[in-house]
Amino acid sequence: MLKHTVGRFALVAALISSPHVIAEGGKAMIAPGLVSFTVQHDGEPIEVMRNQDPNNTINELYNTTFRGMPQPIRPFEPYDVETIGEREFVDYMQQAETDENILIVDTRTVGWHYRLTIPGSINVPYTVMEEEETAADALEEFGAVKKEDGSFDYSQAKTLAMFCNGYWCGQTPALIRAMLEADYPAEKLKYYRGGMQAWTSLGLTTVGDGG
Repeated sequence: MLKHTVGRFALVAALISSPHVIAEGGKAMIAPGLVSFTVQHDGEPIEVMRNQDPNNTINELYNTTFRGMPQPIRPFEPYDVETIGEREFVDYMQQAETDENILIVDTRTVGWHYRLTIPGSINVPYTVMEEEETAADALEEFGAVKKEDGSFDYSQAKTLAMFCNGYWCGQTPALIRAMLEADYPAEKLKYYRGGMQAWTSLGLTTVGDGG
């Protein structure tokens, strides 16, 4: 009897998790009521949505699992940097279209960015904080103002939703730690831990030569 009960629960769970059940109106959704939205990328409008082909598979750049160790959910303690998922990240993408104080930042090296990235992102490689000049340029792009004594005024610092290759990738954590050491406000930094691997696993729109 117990086996039959467990079996029925398993069947119900499988049906509930089926893409045909969770889709609204026959579509794979981003969020309740949200099928797609548009962002600007390199001056061109890009519609962001889930791939609607039931047979679509993850991009080959991210289909291998033998990678580095997963990053912790909260890798920046004692700093209170928020780790976010796709729904929160999408909210920031939409807000960034009308709010210049929010940026979507791809922290990977230039080659990775142009190969495949998330629409609406700008590329600020994680290595920028290694040199004083490039660090100053990046911080100023993020809204910081360099003072006469060489320190920075962060009163107008932008909110940055940052990502790299995936759960195991250390590029975004490396950049965030360097920015925290430079006194960038922790509450202005948002870490999308899933990055490109999570984004592509959901069939969400990408741009680049490797798409």
